[in-house]
Amino acid sequence: MKKLRNLFALLLFTMMLFTLSSCSDGSDGVDGIDGVNGVDGMDGTDGMDGADVPTTATLDLNLNGLEDLGPDYLYEGWIIVNGEATSTGIFSVNGSGALSKSSFEVDSLMLASASKFVLTIEPNPDSDPTPSNQKLIAGDFNGNSATIATNVMPGVGDFSGATGSFFLRSPTDETAGSTNNGNDQNGIWYGLPGMPPAANFTLPTLPTGWTYEGWVIGDAGPLSTGTFNSFDVMDNNAGAVTSFSGTENLGPPIPGEDFFNNPPPGETFPLDIRGRTVVISIEPVPDNSPAPFLLKPLIAESGDDTAPTSYLFNSNLDSFPTGTVSRVNE
Repeated sequence: MKKLRNLFALLLFTMMLFTLSSCSDGSDGVDGIDGVNGVDGMDGTDGMDGADVPTTATLDLNLNGLEDLGPDYLYEGWIIVNGEATSTGIFSVNGSGALSKSSFEVDSLMLASASKFVLTIEPNPDSDPTPSNQKLIAGDFNGNSATIATNVMPGVGDFSGATGSFFLRSPTDETAGSTNNGNDQNGIWYGLPGMPPAANFTLPTLPTGWTYEGWVIGDAGPLSTGTFNSFDVMDNNAGAVTSFSGTENLGPPIPGEDFFNNPPPGETFPLDIRGRTVVISIEPVPDNSPAPFLLKPLIAESGDDTAPTSYLFNSNLDSFPTGTVSRVNE
């Protein structure tokens, strides 16, 4: 009888060990198939760290009016999260305005938290991981989309009220104290004629990384009259060896140019400005091209009369890029 009791106790002990083993490593235990670390647990395929938790989301760009920047520059998108910029990727634009890439995979949590999208112009290659000063357009997210424009900070600016005027006069081939020599059709100056001429632009002050530039469309293409950021002083081309102006004096204290010297190939100087198209553009600094940039807020055609007649610019905001960006959760 005593032996039977001992055998029964041994059998009961063995069964208890088997039960404990099943709980600790078995299919229903702590580490089992249905447990904390199992297939359906915290680290399982359906758990907190499983395959069903998305890590990226798509940012779609639908942008119009961008232009080819050439081989040395690219566009780069950025989302702003808690005041910090995170890149969404780079792309180029071909001669037809088509983006090389318009959908970008972005960290889903970052994209969901973004308050703003910004598009910059970056050098190619670019060793700086932060946005350049050439912040072109931006948009604030409203729900899952943002409308993009230059007038959303930190875009280049609001040009809805842009105005200005110009007149034809060529003082740089006249010596000091001399009278008008009668060839005023060969020069253009931005402002109102007078003694001295006065500035007459209504344009926003540009942020760092941008400058204004004047242009006259010549026989072979656009001719720069110089870059400027102030309207009541000479432009940056005044007195330069590459200037088209005369050498007798620098001209009035406003931006402008006469066309007497250093004609580019295909042009004949003195150049008659009458009847030609005149443009004010906004250029990135550094500039990606010797041609006018895509932002051309003011445009006009010169008349036949020289100073004291002046001509008003027309608004040209249709040249500005527009569009939307959308975030798509996956």
